[in-house]
Amino acid sequence: MNVLKIATAGSVDDGKSTLIGRLLYDTKSLTEDKLEAIKKSSEQRGYDYLDFSLATDGLVAEREQGITIDVAHIYFSTPTKSYIIADTPGHVEYTRNMVTGASTSQVAIILIDARKGVIEQTYRHFFINNLLRVKNVIVAVNKMDLVDYSEEVFNNIKKDFEALNAKSTYAEQIVSYIPVSALKGDNIVDKTDAMSWYNGDTILGHLEELEAQDLYDAGKVRFPVQTVIRPKTDEFHDFRGYAGKISGGSLKVGDAVTVLPSLTQSKIKEIFFFDKTYAEAPAGSSVNITLEDDINITRGDMLVKTDELPKIEKQVTATVCWMDSKNLVPGTKYIVQHNTNRVLSKIDSINSVIATDYTGEQENNNKLSLNEIGEVSIKLSKPIYFDSYNDNKSNGAFILIDAQTNTTAGAGFIS
Repeated sequence: MNVLKIATAGSVDDGKSTLIGRLLYDTKSLTEDKLEAIKKSSEQRGYDYLDFSLATDGLVAEREQGITIDVAHIYFSTPTKSYIIADTPGHVEYTRNMVTGASTSQVAIILIDARKGVIEQTYRHFFINNLLRVKNVIVAVNKMDLVDYSEEVFNNIKKDFEALNAKSTYAEQIVSYIPVSALKGDNIVDKTDAMSWYNGDTILGHLEELEAQDLYDAGKVRFPVQTVIRPKTDEFHDFRGYAGKISGGSLKVGDAVTVLPSLTQSKIKEIFFFDKTYAEAPAGSSVNITLEDDINITRGDMLVKTDELPKIEKQVTATVCWMDSKNLVPGTKYIVQHNTNRVLSKIDSINSVIATDYTGEQENNNKLSLNEIGEVSIKLSKPIYFDSYNDNKSNGAFILIDAQTNTTAGAGFIS
């Protein structure tokens, strides 16, 4: 069954958690005890309706304040598809959480309050989806019941968002617009009679039509080696396999491959998945590969097709989302984790801080603060083998790790 990964985005009180709760309720994905807890809590608060946001806000602070703070992952299924929703916070101070949630998503749902229209946070959320190359974006104009289901209000918001979309740097992005009321259930799973002027799909109907293209599907073949398999048994005494996850395309038995960084060449002898062998493995497969030649390969090395070499350099320029309370400044050292490869690095320069509201303004104050996004040049102690993020998401992304605290300090997307 196909799995579709979705990230939600929206400002405070736009109704993200309510929309997700409504999706779960209308697809009968809520357990009886969860539904009973929602009913009880809604009654205690004096509501004359079910507060579906309680289905996703798991932290005590979230329930008390009625806001989303952390990234929650919600799972549900229909007869044709499985879904994973990353319910991300809408606040500016939680930008890093949104980047985390959207980084593995194939679809984004951006909520807009019909009463407020396109606001600054809408710009920020759309910018991040552009940055992460999320192909399908659903603009859900929520709370239509509070504007009397006005077609004019919906069309004005659509017009404003189209002006924003015209500034997009991602030409392949597809934007769809759906008027909804998450609280009432209008156009979430079932069509509503309240907006007869709208002839498009519901949220779920649109999601059901989308192809679940995986993060690992696009680009040239990359196989980062996670570990070397050497069984300590008599039967497999001479066995030497290399385990990892394929991205960018398929690998076949007989393919000519080059090992990086040594540039040694060989051919694929066998492809194993557990105890079975296959002639070919598609992108996204976690497999064990053997080669025709005995080559010294370790964790952090990479196998690529011989005619599809990536860039191999000791300096990269990347867009970095900063996630640490300690500012990123030139001269500081971090560990770059690129696939399975860890390399010591030094920040060469902060080229600019990017305006995420599409004003075009860029600062160069030589630092990145928490939740800021900027262009950064990084020097590495040894070469890494990479593609641009546009060409291969998995091989064009990395994280910066603070060597002293071992915390993830930033996420980078190579230009």
